[in-house]
Amino acid sequence: MAETTEPVAFLGLGIMGSRMAANLRRAGFEVVAWNRTRARAEELAAEHGAIVADTPADAAARAAVVISMVVDAPDVEQVLLGPGGAAEGAADGALFVDMSTIAPTAATGIAERLAARRIAFLDAPVTGSKPKAEDGTLTIMCGGDAADFERARPLFEAMGRLVLHVGPQGHGQAIKLLNNTVAAVNTAVLAQAIHAGRAAGVDLDRLVEVMQAGSGGSAVLDLKAAPIIARDYEPPLFKLDHMLKDVRHCLAAARDAGAPLGLAEAAERLYAAASEAGLGDADFAAVAEAASA
Repeated sequence: MAETTEPVAFLGLGIMGSRMAANLRRAGFEVVAWNRTRARAEELAAEHGAIVADTPADAAARAAVVISMVVDAPDVEQVLLGPGGAAEGAADGALFVDMSTIAPTAATGIAERLAARRIAFLDAPVTGSKPKAEDGTLTIMCGGDAADFERARPLFEAMGRLVLHVGPQGHGQAIKLLNNTVAAVNTAVLAQAIHAGRAAGVDLDRLVEVMQAGSGGSAVLDLKAAPIIARDYEPPLFKLDHMLKDVRHCLAAARDAGAPLGLAEAAERLYAAASEAGLGDADFAAVAEAASA
């Protein structure tokens, strides 16, 4: 496997990040990996030949491009700008790419702080969940400078199928949050429909078959109907608490823009109830447990 010229630091090796970093290695990129739980970085090294870094700063010092894939803005700020963070090890001209899902205002704020250190920044969240992270077919929506996007494009194409430059910094996050919120609302109403069908005694398999062939069809239906019917939410493709976080960020951004999202507000209450019931680490299809309450 021939190595490419720009080494990549990858910070955060959870459900998504571990698979994305593995695809970078398969594409020939040298990957310097860091994870809060070191064992995950060591697994990536053993299985795919990555290099393990002791800190984000150590990883950044060995790379030209730094990718972060963590949970939320405080985590991004910690790994990039906190003590021992990547900014401490990066050289002038480094490019940081955050592929987490955070608030648009948080992305632009991080970009400004990094620019003061002469570090370029892209917000490039992804959609597609675990299966598409596994096979390298994620959708990647990137906000930031067009030239920086072109520099990162080979990395994106190793991890995704649809790779889009969607506008200035923060716009990648805005589009991702809207997409996830639509998926969250769709899943909640699907759960309620299945609950209503069960209560009416209809054949749920036939219900799903008709919906798939009709106007009720969707990717959400294809992915979530079976676990909702079986009430089986493990292992998670995308955790319920992560979806709840995304919906809340979207609602806040929409309110700031003067465009409230009433259906999303109703869905947020269902996800919050499921989280409070102890289902936060389950797949977000577990919203069905609140939708049927």
